[in-house]
Amino acid sequence: MASRSRKTATLARPSMSETVVLTGLPNLLARRVAERLLDASGTRVIAVVRPKFEEEARQFADGLPKDARSRLTLLEGDAASMDLGLSGAEFRKLASEVDLIHHAAQVTYFGVDERVAEAVNVRATREALELARAASHLRAFVHHSTAHVSGDRRGLVLESELDRGQRPRNVVEATKLKAEKIVRRAARDVPVIVLRPSTVIGDSVTGEVDRLDGPYLVVLILLTSPNELAMPLPTHGDALLHLIPVDYVARAAVTIGRDPRAIGQTFHLVDPAPLTVRRTFELVARAAGKRLPRGFIPANVTKALLRTPGLDRFVKSPRAFFDQMATQVQYSARNTEALLAGTDIHAPRFESYVDGLVGYVRERVLAERRKRAEVEIDDPLV
Repeated sequence: MASRSRKTATLARPSMSETVVLTGLPNLLARRVAERLLDASGTRVIAVVRPKFEEEARQFADGLPKDARSRLTLLEGDAASMDLGLSGAEFRKLASEVDLIHHAAQVTYFGVDERVAEAVNVRATREALELARAASHLRAFVHHSTAHVSGDRRGLVLESELDRGQRPRNVVEATKLKAEKIVRRAARDVPVIVLRPSTVIGDSVTGEVDRLDGPYLVVLILLTSPNELAMPLPTHGDALLHLIPVDYVARAAVTIGRDPRAIGQTFHLVDPAPLTVRRTFELVARAAGKRLPRGFIPANVTKALLRTPGLDRFVKSPRAFFDQMATQVQYSARNTEALLAGTDIHAPRFESYVDGLVGYVRERVLAERRKRAEVEIDDPLV
């Protein structure tokens, strides 16, 4: 089993070439980042995990290969608390050992409460930066942001740009923008790397995803609609839909985070040839075995669709995603392309993994239906 450190325990340091502090476990991105980090035999990962997520993090650790599991330490703490929720001794020990920080603790689902978003996206960033400042030999602080800090901007967005007068369209974008501003200011005395993935979706191999939110609304509507119904688009469909699988983000993040050329730069992790909303919708419909969409839905009909009974069990704030689908924006990725040139890390085409994504969602929907059926059968009032 992965080693475990409680607040009264000491953090023994094995002979390792790299010690990485990771926040965000057990969210899927943090899990994939941990796996990629641990691929290197000389890497030790110390994951700061909130007590409420300890069991889930433990299950992840137990599923790792034995060698990787032995190099992962789950440290009880809270990224949004002072000193990451650690004891003074633990904090000082981490500061003396850490070579690299991957700050992946974040909340990205649109239905989040504003106070939670502020705590996880903003306050946790401040606390992680305090560890970075206290570290005696830190190589890099890797901040996992989002391309959607661009808010309602249209046209081409450069990696060097941040505050261009844009308006955040939801609380996630607002708090992630605030956090990235804090990180940029810290770059004066901390070796900062900022990663901005576009909308992160499931694993391109397994289809696994944390939450059926955002673009999964389209899949859910298709899977739950009558077979004879050709579902039209919820927008005109000519805007680009910027989707990127979580496994690509993790591989790129680990490689960029280890490259000294990346210090002080920002990297868009995006599909270099994103599909339009219409083309994406067509591919999802085909994978779901549904008739291809024709036309588009007027705004009033779209609002009615969002009130479909049962949809709120999966997607808490679907209108926020429709705002994204209607925004004509493109993201430059020149920094990313230059740094990853010559590696085997490339964003896979959506066509190559859409079947797996739809299949995973289908299984989730069927499992939910089975669960509801069992509850109805067992209900003595039925």
